[in-house]
Amino acid sequence: MAINYEVEYDNRARVPEHVEIFARWHRDAEAYRKAARNAELKLKYGPSPRQTIDLFPAKDDGPRTPLVLFVHGGWWRTLHPDEFSHLAGGPNAHGVTVAVAGYDLCPQVSIATIIEQMRAACLFLWRKRKQRIMVAGHSAGGHLAACLLATDWKTLAPDAPADLVPAAYAISGVFDLAPLTQVSVNADLKLDEKSARACSPLYWPVPAGRVLDAVVGGIESGEFLRQSKTIADAWRQGMVETRYEAIPGKNHFDVIDALGEPDSAMTKRVVELARQVQAMAL
Repeated sequence: MAINYEVEYDNRARVPEHVEIFARWHRDAEAYRKAARNAELKLKYGPSPRQTIDLFPAKDDGPRTPLVLFVHGGWWRTLHPDEFSHLAGGPNAHGVTVAVAGYDLCPQVSIATIIEQMRAACLFLWRKRKQRIMVAGHSAGGHLAACLLATDWKTLAPDAPADLVPAAYAISGVFDLAPLTQVSVNADLKLDEKSARACSPLYWPVPAGRVLDAVVGGIESGEFLRQSKTIADAWRQGMVETRYEAIPGKNHFDVIDALGEPDSAMTKRVVELARQVQAMAL
């Protein structure tokens, strides 16, 4: 039977309570920013208003403090980094500094441009802190996290290590964009067969030794489960250390709540990866 991609990828229809979830994110994020007195907000990494980074330092932030970059979702076309500040809470509690990045949205820019903006954000953090980065991302941000992991940084910036992003934690990501050419959001994404494949990290070469966790809510659609399992299986064949997990009872939106909780399994895994990255010699 043919797959109804419109149904499979319409997360807001699948989760009617998403309006309440978004409102809670907004409240929690605003409260976290107000309480984070040492935060550096709206650091500019590029020329447009959305090309900013909010940096939430750990209590004893310094040269040896692990660094996580969080990239938000929204189908590359909605949402704002200000709605995700509170997700720094889990890693911050374990002595990990967290950067939350923004980017321009489709249809004003292409997904290819957004990938380049996220690369610019990573290079901004490198030049500011001289640290490798562990990237975590949700939904469209999960896609972008995988793209950053598969980037050869030496081709972009001779001053950066080739493995600037050695590990990524992709939550509910989409890694093969071909199905999105058949859904209504493509009116904004403007993908065709060629650009969808070019922006699909599933097909990119990834240097051996990098680490990808592909996790997804256990009650998400079959397509979202497939996307995460497929990239974990495919990249493992290329000697990438991959891990797939479907988190029981979680939907496409509440799956990320655990990142704001210091004692959650998600936070502990992200902290573990961030510490592994920081332990690598420069």
